[in-house]
Amino acid sequence: MGNPRPLDTRTDGFDHGVPGSAGMGPVNPDEIRISLAGVQSHVTGPGGKNSDGSDSAVELLDESDRSWYAFFKTKDFYIILLLGQVLALCITSTNTFTGLLERKGTSFPAFQTFFNYALLNLVYTIFTVYKYGFKKWASVVSRDGWKYILLAFADVEGNYLFVRAYRDTNILSAQLINFWAIVIVVVLSFLVLRVRYHWSQIVGILVCVGGMGVLLGSDHISGVNGGETRNAVRGDLFALLGATFYGLSNLAEEFLVSKRPLYEVVGQLGFWAMLINGTQTAIFDRDSIRDASWTGTVIGYLIGYTLCLALFYSLVPVLLRLASAAFFNISLLTANFWGVVVGIHVFKLSIHWMYPIAFSLILLGQFVYYVGKSSLGEAVKPWLGLHQERGVDGVGTARRKLRSTGLVSVTSSPSSSFPTPAARVNDSAV
Repeated sequence: MGNPRPLDTRTDGFDHGVPGSAGMGPVNPDEIRISLAGVQSHVTGPGGKNSDGSDSAVELLDESDRSWYAFFKTKDFYIILLLGQVLALCITSTNTFTGLLERKGTSFPAFQTFFNYALLNLVYTIFTVYKYGFKKWASVVSRDGWKYILLAFADVEGNYLFVRAYRDTNILSAQLINFWAIVIVVVLSFLVLRVRYHWSQIVGILVCVGGMGVLLGSDHISGVNGGETRNAVRGDLFALLGATFYGLSNLAEEFLVSKRPLYEVVGQLGFWAMLINGTQTAIFDRDSIRDASWTGTVIGYLIGYTLCLALFYSLVPVLLRLASAAFFNISLLTANFWGVVVGIHVFKLSIHWMYPIAFSLILLGQFVYYVGKSSLGEAVKPWLGLHQERGVDGVGTARRKLRSTGLVSVTSSPSSSFPTPAARVNDSAV
């Protein structure tokens, strides 16, 4: 996906002029002068250092603490860890509500997700129109809509294909194939987004996958998630495609929320996904909707499912800014553990003795993942430039953290024809 063209000073930092300033034109992010702890450095483009050989703002902040546990001393690490488990619980909750619906003889995978997209569209699109005005919102739709259509398509199809896979293959097979989403994210992050993984991150991912392996192994031993299959090959192919779409959507969303406000990205995702999902519902779920038992209990389950999934979609972008699509995926590996904990009370399941071991391994892997990381963790995105100047100044972004430390202030280069954007330094977006 390309770099969305900025709309206004309230949503992007250096890429355009300040409204109301005489003769104000666009500001080139590669022709700005950035003050690093009082030292002027002319930025000519992305790279490890400024053109005069001085350290970048990111490097200056990294130098303040080079210990292997630097990131563990920040509150962001614990926010990320907690947020990951909240998202895993959201997934567990939606799975629980789906199971309760199936017990009532009601199953329409496309239709029940439609309400989530409709709610996201209603809340976030209205807020986006409020922030931008209808004309600028329409400009986003006409100019950048294709990017959000691709994101929405990947998200909708990932959800649909995985639900469809469970009809033909067993749970064990589908969950094993779901690891493919992690592979997609790691490989494409490396090749496309120029992310370079530290050895501890690779080890951390492997430890998490090992923990998930213990969990799946315990299920297989106890006969919980094996069973007969209707068409294993077809089901496995659906699961593989679903995992691929999941990985692509996670990566695309991480890229977009690093450059645009959260409300715009989630609003556009909801807007286009609602249309795509609505079309699929009309094609595939008509009979299921007609034959469903529309009792108060069923409607209550649908409301619970929608609210949990909407919360999930609202929090994911924050985690993607603070961490990454890779960490997001390994965080969700604990959802199976939480699913059994909930199932003990809701579905009268029993917990295998290996489950706590698996859960502990997954959490241990998440700690190992951040060994040796700086105090900024993964908030620094390599595609956003030397000082993160191509990114949005919003919740969880490295650019906001750099500004809050006082390391970065912005003035125009004397050799540049671009006006001084100093009035924009304190502007920010969600």
